[in-house]
Amino acid sequence: MRVLPVRFQLSVWLAVAAAIAYVCRTSISVAEKTIREDIGLTEEQMGFILGPAFFWSYALAQIPGGAFGQAVGSRRALSSLAFALSAASAFMAVAYDYAILLAGRLLGGIAQAGLFPCSALSISKWYPKTERALASGILGAAMSVGAALGAAVTGELLDLGLPWRSIFVLYAVPGAIWAAGFFAWFRETPAEHPAVDDSERALIERGQDETTVPSREDTSVGSAEQASVPWLAMLGSLTLWMICGQQFFRAAAYAFFTSWFPTYLQETRGVSTGTSGWLSSVPLLATVAASLAGGVVSDWLLRTTNRQWLSRAGLAGVSLAVCAGLVLSAWFVEDATTAALIIGAGALFAGVAGPCAYASTMDFGGQHVAPVFSTMNMIGNFGAGLLPWVVPAFRQWVDASPKLFGLSGGNSWNAVLVLFGVLYFLAAACWLLVGSDRLSDKHVQNSRL
Repeated sequence: MRVLPVRFQLSVWLAVAAAIAYVCRTSISVAEKTIREDIGLTEEQMGFILGPAFFWSYALAQIPGGAFGQAVGSRRALSSLAFALSAASAFMAVAYDYAILLAGRLLGGIAQAGLFPCSALSISKWYPKTERALASGILGAAMSVGAALGAAVTGELLDLGLPWRSIFVLYAVPGAIWAAGFFAWFRETPAEHPAVDDSERALIERGQDETTVPSREDTSVGSAEQASVPWLAMLGSLTLWMICGQQFFRAAAYAFFTSWFPTYLQETRGVSTGTSGWLSSVPLLATVAASLAGGVVSDWLLRTTNRQWLSRAGLAGVSLAVCAGLVLSAWFVEDATTAALIIGAGALFAGVAGPCAYASTMDFGGQHVAPVFSTMNMIGNFGAGLLPWVVPAFRQWVDASPKLFGLSGGNSWNAVLVLFGVLYFLAAACWLLVGSDRLSDKHVQNSRL
């Protein structure tokens, strides 16, 4: 007897992969100061490793990673990418200078790049339209679970005296195990999976867009119809540009939690490494609940109102505006725990926008979900990579002009909160211009390259 429908079993598999990826991605932020002192790096060098080294390689590999999944199928792509990510984590453990650490971080970004476009492609094939936001919310929640675990567990392991190199080796093991298991279990479509019964298959097929599922004669992996991407139609769409814009600003703001937030707590509030890890997990754990709630609410709005814009763009825009207000209010709070809780409440609202963004790429993309999602995620990660690199320079500028922010010396970290609040407001503004159009067959045929 099945405990879960097979499509939700798929979500469990994808969620585990996302959590593993974010453990590997986030653990370096808590160990940042330890690694920096051990290897002898400057704050600027470590800022580049935390930011552009990972996020820009991750961003630039998004479209190739999505194309890889579109060509060979999610089964082969996800399994091989998960194994490569484990290898990259193990490689980080042997870094004894800046060049090796940089190379490991670059490899990690490239390895992770295709995971989420391929996951989105699988969700678009395995879920009816009115369940896509929930499936996306589960995926987004798992990312934050992994990020929170990476922050909290890494801090505790360091406090217990485990070397950071051993921690990176430890984090390399789960991904390799997942890759083997997923390859044995997964199939590209529900029709191919032996555990999917007729009722579940019919439910999925009834709830799909006609542009989401290829015709029966065109379901083979790497078919010409799927491989030929309508780039002109995509690049000429205001909806896609605004989806990418909100992702840029939202990802840039979120990157603070997974990069400099632990160091901010250590250097300005005097907390220990372990405490900073736990406090850093507050906004990440808030995002877990928000991703699940956002997925449920978005799908409920779509079923109830049949209004795609309201259930995706409207919900996301309002949530991000509330988030921005909460983040800015933390400016007036001195206590570290209270400030972390207020920012966590902001992250709770920001997290609602995540499943809306993922579902929007599926609603818009039709048969071309992987390249549409890859484009959005690429732009988002340019923002995520830029901000950790910019923060040290921003702080130096604030320290040189304290009267501009009404700050006394040494409080430049507080001004960073203003920057993140503004970024969330800009993300909310982008959602106002997102439409309900999609890559229809007509647009594809008229603009295919």
